[in-house]
Amino acid sequence: MPAPRNIRQRSEKFGKNISKRGNVPIGKAADHGEEPPLSKTMVAFFVFVVVGSSLVGILNLFKNTPNFADSEE
Repeated sequence: MPAPRNIRQRSEKFGKNISKRGNVPIGKAADHGEEPPLSKTMVAFFVFVVVGSSLVGILNLFKNTPNFADSEE
């Protein structure tokens, strides 16, 4: 059974690169600059949300604990 057409085309396209050994053009990877995937503002926002929610959780934990000092008889 012969390979499907799209597999054959991909094989022919990249088969030429086998003998180049390191001199293959990068393609779309070269288009990406040194920009990080997330901006500094977004990272700061995520840190603010994570730290803020943990602080709220800790405050709620202390708010809901029984006060053992008042229960002495």
